[in-house]
Amino acid sequence: MTKNDVEDRVRAICMALPEVTERLSHGAPAFFVKKQFAALMIESHHEHHFAQMWCAALPGAQQELIAMAPDRIFRPPYVGARGWIGVRLNAKPDFDEIEMFCEDAYRAVATKRQIALLERGPSIR
Repeated sequence: MTKNDVEDRVRAICMALPEVTERLSHGAPAFFVKKQFAALMIESHHEHHFAQMWCAALPGAQQELIAMAPDRIFRPPYVGARGWIGVRLNAKPDFDEIEMFCEDAYRAVATKRQIALLERGPSIR
């Protein structure tokens, strides 16, 4: 799977969520539902030289997720202090897991109305 394929799959997952928009943030594709909930860095970024996605995590989930899979999940710079997670995309990505992370990230920043839209609509999974 090429880096473009990974970027296209992550983009499709994020854009399937209600009222999501995409725009560049610090030169990388980023996904917003008023607030940013995910960013995709396919090229090297800071000290990490691998494809990665940063996304918001539900309150209290960051440490548990990192402990569960330290080879795939890490605390990203800048947004890690706000509970976000980083997900390695350089190995064969588990897109079911990525869908779960994206939906959780969406829920972490979306309004109650937007979460209701998500729950009424077909699941992205």
